[in-house]
Amino acid sequence: MAEPLKAMYNEGFLRSLGRKLHGACEMFEIEAFVAEAMREPWEELELKARMRRITEALGAYLPADYEQALAVLYAIDHECTGFPYLIFPDFVEVFGQNEEYWELSIKALERFTSKSSAEFAVRPFLLRDPQRMMEQIQVWSRHSDEHVRRLASEGSRPRLPWGQALPVFKRDPSPVLPVLEQLKDDPSLYVRKSVANNLNDIAKDHPDVVIGIARRWKGTSTRTDWIVRHGCRSLIRKANPEIMAIFGYAEEEESAPLVAAAALSVDPSVLRIGDNCVLSYQLRLREGEAVRVRVEYGIDFVKSGGKTSRKLFLLSDKTVPGGTGLSAVRTHRWADLTTRRHYPGAHRIALLVNGREAAFTELLLEPAAPDEGTL
Repeated sequence: MAEPLKAMYNEGFLRSLGRKLHGACEMFEIEAFVAEAMREPWEELELKARMRRITEALGAYLPADYEQALAVLYAIDHECTGFPYLIFPDFVEVFGQNEEYWELSIKALERFTSKSSAEFAVRPFLLRDPQRMMEQIQVWSRHSDEHVRRLASEGSRPRLPWGQALPVFKRDPSPVLPVLEQLKDDPSLYVRKSVANNLNDIAKDHPDVVIGIARRWKGTSTRTDWIVRHGCRSLIRKANPEIMAIFGYAEEEESAPLVAAAALSVDPSVLRIGDNCVLSYQLRLREGEAVRVRVEYGIDFVKSGGKTSRKLFLLSDKTVPGGTGLSAVRTHRWADLTTRRHYPGAHRIALLVNGREAAFTELLLEPAAPDEGTL
């Protein structure tokens, strides 16, 4: 099994960082820093908690003056790049929010984001003074560095994973929209992915806003079309009628249903958590003109309390001639994941075409087999 991500923060990492810091600031005490960072209960701390513990240890052993502390970090940040060094913008988040530090902190976030990312650290600043921070984010959206432009979009996402939610933008995303307009044709895919993710966040609370943007932006350029498509992915999964029409998916007709025939099977139909099954489907589309179809299977996963929650898995998304027959076989794994835990029970599995159920089957999931050697 792969090591958990938190394992990157270990004694070796801390000593290496301590040596760099001591080289830039003789007063920095390596041993005391390592001991403070790794004090109990270090082993129990998860990734973000370890990151924050290291940040707090930096605050204890860097110069007490915030500007001087930043100067030490600036002296070594050229050799401190990548995900582990999110601790540098985290230092700004923890120690740099006082009003008198505003300019220093903004410059630090702008600098550190190109070394790792300041998308998490910028959010407390937005929560504290959204108007002032959005003015700065507008400036960042026009920056020459793609990392800073991405920060403008990623930092203002209403629902950033792992980050603090921004309730003010969940309620009203309008302050974010000019930033996305600025970046909608950005030459950097790194930035465009962030813009799409921001739109997808907004769509969860304000689908009408994103539908309007999709109508305006679609056809602007190939880069913008990519953003629109990925930014509307949640609405497509929900088969929102307006979005499905915008992207040209075939509609149902009373006189001629889209799916003329469909079947879905699972083998085996009884298995244990940790096993695999094989799903097979066949369907035939209505005769006539070519149609765009999105074929998915959805599993109603049993949750710990007995309720179910559906997860969709894409099988095919393409335009085909009328009357086309489609079929495929897909192996599905029932092993527990960090993002999904399985529970015993009857699981309904549905075949969906453009969001509508065309066929279904059921699978009985039993508890995992006992470990070998267990009595």
